[in-house]
Amino acid sequence: MKRVLTVQDISCVGKCSLTVALPIISAMGVECSVLPTAVLSTHTAFQDFTFRDLTEEIVPICRHWKQQELKFDAIYTGYLGSYEQMRLVSALFDEFRTAENLIFVDPVMGDYGKLYPGFTPKFAREMGKLCAKADVIVPNMTEAAFMLGIDYVDAGYDEGYVRDVLRRLSDLGAKNTVLTGVSFAENSLGVMGYDAEREEFFSYFNQRLNARCHGTGDVFASCCVGGMMRGFSLGDALALAADFTVQSMRFTMEDPERRWYGVNFEQAIPMLVDRLRQSVDRPQLLR
Repeated sequence: MKRVLTVQDISCVGKCSLTVALPIISAMGVECSVLPTAVLSTHTAFQDFTFRDLTEEIVPICRHWKQQELKFDAIYTGYLGSYEQMRLVSALFDEFRTAENLIFVDPVMGDYGKLYPGFTPKFAREMGKLCAKADVIVPNMTEAAFMLGIDYVDAGYDEGYVRDVLRRLSDLGAKNTVLTGVSFAENSLGVMGYDAEREEFFSYFNQRLNARCHGTGDVFASCCVGGMMRGFSLGDALALAADFTVQSMRFTMEDPERRWYGVNFEQAIPMLVDRLRQSVDRPQLLR
C-alpha cells in the first residue's frame, strides 16, 4: 500500500484541508499520514474561529520520523500559513525526497482575483520558490498570477494565453504545472496542464455548475494525489479528480439541507471507488 504524507491545517468543522484529504485519500486505498500545521475550530469563513499554531511541532515530528526510518511515496502540501512553515516544508522536501516519490504542491493562497486574508504578493513569490521543488503544482488562475507577478485575468483569455502562463509557471522549476479553473467556453470549466520535460500540454473539461463552494480545491487536489498513487497518469488523475469534484458539488446542490461551508464529497465517494475498480472506464483527455 502506498503512503502519502499531507501537510496542512486541521479545520475541525468546515470540510477542507486535512478533514478532506484524510478521508478521500484513505477511501482510495492509500495510507494517509498527516502533518498538521495548525488546528482551527472551523475554517476561516466562519466568524470568531479559534486557532492554534503548530509550527513548533513540525521539526520534532520530522525528527522522530527520521529516527523511525519512515518513508513516503508522496508528500502533498496544501494551505501553509507563514513564511516559517514554507521554510520548514522546503526542508522536509529535502529530507524525505527519494528518487521515486512524488512532491505535490497545492499553493493555496487565494481565488477570484484576490489573496486570502494574511497573504501578500511577497508571500506568493516565496510560494513560487517552494513550487520549484515540486513534481506537480496545481494553482488556480489567481494563485498563478500572484506567483508570477502578472495581472489576474478572469475571462476572455484564449488557449494561447493559458499555455503561456503554464510555461512561465514551469520556469519556476516544477516538472508538471497545472492550472485549475480554466474556461474557454461559458458552460465548461476544467484544468489545463504542461509537462515541461516532454513539452506537452493536456486538458480536461467538465460542465460549469452555477455554484461556488468552499473546499473544492482541497477535494480536487486530494483526489488527484490519490489517483496518482493508484497508478493513474497525471492526466487521468486530474480527470478523475475533476469528475469527483463536480459530482460532489452536484450532490451538494441537490441537498435541501446542504451546509454552506463545504461540499458533500462523502456522498460521491462510492462513485470514486467504483471508478478505481473500473479503471478501464477512465475518460480520455482532450489533447
